[in-house]
Amino acid sequence: MKFIRTLSSLSVAALGLAGACLAQAPAAPPLSNGPTIVPRPAGAKITVPKGFSVDEYASGFTRPRFMVEGPGGEVIVSDSVAKGSVIAVRGGEKKTLLSGLDRPYGLGLWKEYLYVAEPETLKRYKYDSKALTAGPGEEVVSMAGFSKGHVTRTILFDEKAGKLYLTIGTSADLVVGDPELRGAVHRYNPDGTGHEVIATGLRNTVGLRLYPGTTQLWATVEERNDAPNVVVADFFSSLKPGGFYGWPYAYLGPNAEPRIAEKDRRPEMVAKTIKPEIVLEPHIAVLDLLFYTGKMFPAEYRNGAFLANHGSAQTEQRVGYSVSFVPFKNGKPAGKVRDFATGWMMGVDKKEVWGRPVGLLQMKDGSVLVSDDGGKVIWRVSYR
Repeated sequence: MKFIRTLSSLSVAALGLAGACLAQAPAAPPLSNGPTIVPRPAGAKITVPKGFSVDEYASGFTRPRFMVEGPGGEVIVSDSVAKGSVIAVRGGEKKTLLSGLDRPYGLGLWKEYLYVAEPETLKRYKYDSKALTAGPGEEVVSMAGFSKGHVTRTILFDEKAGKLYLTIGTSADLVVGDPELRGAVHRYNPDGTGHEVIATGLRNTVGLRLYPGTTQLWATVEERNDAPNVVVADFFSSLKPGGFYGWPYAYLGPNAEPRIAEKDRRPEMVAKTIKPEIVLEPHIAVLDLLFYTGKMFPAEYRNGAFLANHGSAQTEQRVGYSVSFVPFKNGKPAGKVRDFATGWMMGVDKKEVWGRPVGLLQMKDGSVLVSDDGGKVIWRVSYR
């Protein structure tokens, strides 16, 4: 089993070294090394551990991203382009529920409503699972003026507490003075009232889940781009209520960001920055995480975290384009991050890739779906 290069927050020396590297880094333009998406080569396959298999679940999308499972077993997918749509898949057939949306991303289901997040608005629609229809939209949260910068908005419902979580990324890679709503995770009542800010200093939180059986939030965060290669690292961490995670003043704990102008520095914010539990590879871009609670996969995967690594565009050697796994025990990481599904990347020194994992969805039977916006398909991972 290949292990992914990571750092643990338990290693103070490792975090200190990362901070020192950042402090020594000269100002540099971001490295541009985006992938070239190619058709699936003949014979290419997704490699998974022994006993697992991967099959195509659905195809014919433009940019499939977030997924939720509906009451009738249908899979609801956001097809995230400028005039995007929300599509339901059931029995091998696809039906468009909503169209003409602005880069729809996060999805959620609460009672009779389907929630859809766009860059500047979160709306809910009366949803009929049997007929596969959605009614007119009703705005729940306005994010007017927030179409610049990070535009993915992840939705998560805490069913026991009856609360809605929403992520809003920052307007730029590194900027002081962003609106308070940006770079944060928020909590609301399902109708948009009762707003609370849960955690801040988060450049772009995309993966967001509750650890099974608890109210503990875990998140994957995309970190800064303008310091190439090993200087920047994404991270996977629990979120503490009221916690500050660094952006833009600090990085990987209380390590000051040297590119902040002296007049804008906030040493008190640096001092309060929380260290993440797991520091991932730079620019690996984890777009979703899933705590596995099913019974299909072997016991070693129970309550562990799967990570969908969309892949790098700003490193000399390509990283990601895979699904990885982190074992958990008693609500805490209990081992190294390791590869679970690989093969979409043609090589670390090649531009060509034939897929980019985005969303993860555990089905009622315990299988796991992986949306792939490079290959424009959804894959199903099962165990014999």
